[in-house]
This record gives sequence, C-alpha cells and structure tokens, in this order.
Amino acid sequence: MTGAQDPRSAGIDPALAAALGTVVDPEIRRPLVELDMIPSATLDGGVARIRLELTVAACPAADRIQDDVRQAAGAVPGVEAVEVEVGVMDPATRQALVERLRGSRPQQFGPGTLTRIVAVASGKGGVGKSTVTANLAVALAARGLSVGVIDADVHGYSIPALLGTDARPTRVGDMMMPPEAHGVRLVSIGMFVDGNRSVSWRGPMLHRTLQQFLADVWWGDLDVLLIDMPPGTGDVAISLGQLLPHAEVLVVTTPQRAAADVAERAAEVAGQTGQTVLGVVENMAGLAQPDGTVLELFGAGGGEEAARRLGVPLLARIPLSVALREGGDAGAPVVSSEPTDPAAVAIAGLAASLRGSRPIAGRSLPISPA
Repeated sequence: MTGAQDPRSAGIDPALAAALGTVVDPEIRRPLVELDMIPSATLDGGVARIRLELTVAACPAADRIQDDVRQAAGAVPGVEAVEVEVGVMDPATRQALVERLRGSRPQQFGPGTLTRIVAVASGKGGVGKSTVTANLAVALAARGLSVGVIDADVHGYSIPALLGTDARPTRVGDMMMPPEAHGVRLVSIGMFVDGNRSVSWRGPMLHRTLQQFLADVWWGDLDVLLIDMPPGTGDVAISLGQLLPHAEVLVVTTPQRAAADVAERAAEVAGQTGQTVLGVVENMAGLAQPDGTVLELFGAGGGEEAARRLGVPLLARIPLSVALREGGDAGAPVVSSEPTDPAAVAIAGLAASLRGSRPIAGRSLPISPA
C-alpha cells in the first residue's frame, strides 16, 4: 500500500473520486488523491469545489496540475462548473508524504532491483561518451521504456545541455524530483551551480554526490538508469563499483587504436568491482562521402580490437555526423530530431540491442509470499 485513502474518508465526493483518481503528479508520477494532494472535493448543485494542496509553494508543475484537475472534474456528468482552491501542504503532511515514498522504496537501486543500471564509461575524454548517453536515453524512452540519467561526470557535466534543459529538481522535504526532457528524467550537478561554473571536488565529495543522486532523488519506477561516467578510472568509477556492484558497463571508444587501448582500463575497473561489461560502442566511426566512400578520420578497427580483448561484443559503430553534433549543441538529440541520420540509426540499433539483451525470465523478484 502507498497511503491511498478511501474517497469518503478523504472528503472526496464519490462522483468525483474516479475522475480525480486519474490525475497524476507529473514529477512524483503518482495519483494526486494517493498523495493526499486533494484533501477535499465536493459536488453541490452542479459546482465541483476542490481543494488542491501542492507539495511545495514554487511547484513548477502547478499550472499543469490545476488544469488537469479542472479537466478531470469538468468531465464528470452533472458538473457545470469547477472551482479549485490552491494551497500548499503543511510541513507535517509533506513530511508524511516523503516518509511514505521512501518507505515504499527503501533501496531504489539496491540488490534485486528490476531497474537495469548501465554505466556509460570511457578510458579518456573526447570520445563522445556523453553524446552517446544522452541519445541512447532518448532512444530507449522512444521504445516505451521509463528512463533516467545520472550525470556523474561532475567536473565535465554536459547532459542537461545535450538534452536541452535548464530546469532544476524540485525539492519536496529532503527529496528531489528530477526534471524531464525528451521523455527522460535526469539529474546533474550542473543543475545546482550558477552558470557555467567549474566544480573542483575531491574523492569524498564526489562519492557523496553520487550517493545523493541515487538515494535522495525520487526516480519513480524506472526500466533503465543510465549513468554518464567521467572519463578514466578515478574516484567516481570506484564509488560506483561500491554503491552499485550489480551495474553493467558500456564502454565507449573511437576507432583510434590508442583510444581503444585506454578504453580497456575502464572495463578493467568494472571487472575489479564485480560489474559486468556489456560491450563496446565505437563512436566517430568514419565520415561518409558523397561518392559512397568512408573517410576514416580517426582510423579503423579500434572498437573491434577492444571488444576482442575484453571478450565482449561490439554493440554499435556510430559514424561521424554533422546532425549528431548540431543536435548536441541545440539540445535536440539526433535520434528524435533526425531519426534517419546514420548516427541516429546506429544509436537506435544500440537501444534495441540493450532492450533485448537481458530478459526478465529466470530472475528472482524482490517479493516474498504472503
């Protein structure tokens, strides 16, 4: 149970209960009635009078929620007018809500979670790892999955810009509700700094940040959580291994042999912490020319060689693409803005392979018989 109340005991007219029960908070993604955000709703002579209590005063979704409430109540037979009184939860009610949400998910991504956790890593910077992460997330969401992204590259955060959002999480008590862009929920340290300021933190602060992104952000029910890792094998990679030893790792490299050699080190850290390497993605894999030839600006074969050495598949070869670069600059992922672009097609294929590579059959579910 998640705290839902009987409509009569909650002060909600039975004629309005079913309609209002379909209205969902866009950030928490639960029905408003279940969240105690509608303490009363009465019907008197064709007038529906509804008390709506937002979780916080500066709720960014306030207008949308109010419009959804009006629309739902107005569709009830016999309702001629809808009056919505908007307020804010008192601290006790808000704290009770936070505790109820936490109680329903004591370990959001602990052992036994049904959320697939994929860390996107690289041995060095400049290989397009974040661009791959952002577009892969949007491609997975387009396939009907519920997707979240943690931008764990604290020193080089770029996921919000790649997904075209400057929104910040909404705080409800000591929990954060992640914003959504292109159907993907995301959180980044870039949402908590002013402008384009640098973040100069050492190991303990980096570990604590990753820990908070995992525990203090209300992600809801995710099918896939992608983690955009910083390049290399430093503190964040070690922390992720400690916090999520059951995560899978996707290694991104370029075709250049030197880059592929370095990429193997990222996979080595994953192995040392017990994580599984899913495969290798070769980015910047040649530029198609008008005559049909391919200009291999960064060489060839690096991805295949890295996959061979690691004993994992080469899951995708993503070609150089002007549209991919332009989409990143504009915050419009190429997989949605230009889905027929060769890079978009390659990333869509990667999303399809990830979705089908870990069936749920045979896995134990985190429940026990009554």
